[in-house]
Amino acid sequence: MSCLFNSLSKFLHLSSIEIRSKICDYLESNHKIMENMNTHDILLLENKINYIENMRKTSTWGGAIEIQVACNIWSCKIYVHNICNKNQSIIEFIPLHTKIDKIINISWNGGHYEPLNI
Repeated sequence: MSCLFNSLSKFLHLSSIEIRSKICDYLESNHKIMENMNTHDILLLENKINYIENMRKTSTWGGAIEIQVACNIWSCKIYVHNICNKNQSIIEFIPLHTKIDKIINISWNGGHYEPLNI
């Protein structure tokens, strides 16, 4: 399982498998991920063949694309606390629309995500 999906499951009260599936369905439907960028555009930047098919595998790690899609699906703002640098910067992901129902905080150490209770 991917630590990102496990971390999100703590806040979204769905299994990590359900979260992964909903995110992959969103990507497969070619919805907008960011303003003026749909799935197809983003995945071209990733330059990966069969990205969505690969992401459906429970052994594939999620990242920024999946975090942004989670924001869009569940109307949440996600703060990723980058604990691998000494400044401990925070990356903010916001949904495409302005409605925010939930704020999620997770940490990232350069290779692993963990849920944060802030």
